[in-house]
Amino acid sequence: MGENKVVEQGAIEEEHDAPFPLTERDKFALDQKDEDFELHTWDELEEAISTNKLDILTRKPSDLRRYLTWCWKIHREYGSISNYIIQHRLPWGSPPFEYISPIPFAEVDDYKILINDWPYGFTKDITHIVVWSKTPIPTDEETGDLTSESRKILQEFVDRTFVDRLDGSHERVLWFKNWVKLQSVRALEHMHVLVRNASEEDLEHWTGRKLE
Repeated sequence: MGENKVVEQGAIEEEHDAPFPLTERDKFALDQKDEDFELHTWDELEEAISTNKLDILTRKPSDLRRYLTWCWKIHREYGSISNYIIQHRLPWGSPPFEYISPIPFAEVDDYKILINDWPYGFTKDITHIVVWSKTPIPTDEETGDLTSESRKILQEFVDRTFVDRLDGSHERVLWFKNWVKLQSVRALEHMHVLVRNASEEDLEHWTGRKLE
């Protein structure tokens, strides 16, 4: 499969047809088989997040192809991934959302915690969680990255919500917010939380729902 091919079976044939920007790692993964793909380890994730090299994160080749095909179909049926999420995953009505606090994640009714339907290619001990926010999360206009104040607010939220639940085990929790240009769902504010060896009880506590 050539570099400009995105999904098998012709669902999306050219890179410019992809529903979100493909990183170089994405393009490389699409030319791989699952057995040749090296899953992201916890140590690798710690390094990537601490150095803000988030563009190294990608999905397993088969998952990435399925995700791209799914995104393409969702775009056709709903107009955008955001519209699908609003209708099926977030019970907030249509945007712009009314939020209680202007500070992200300060009020429980202003956010929703969900397990990621399309996680990156992590080792099996890592659970990929997405936290959706009604409240805008300020980012730097030039870089698209978090401001220092936003980073502080998000860290405090992660500590009280996830780390405290794990008895203060900071070494079991990582988080990041993709730069704007890396986001596949740009219209809805969200951040990513990674938890190592999370129990079913922990996940049900955070999401407020029984696992299927």
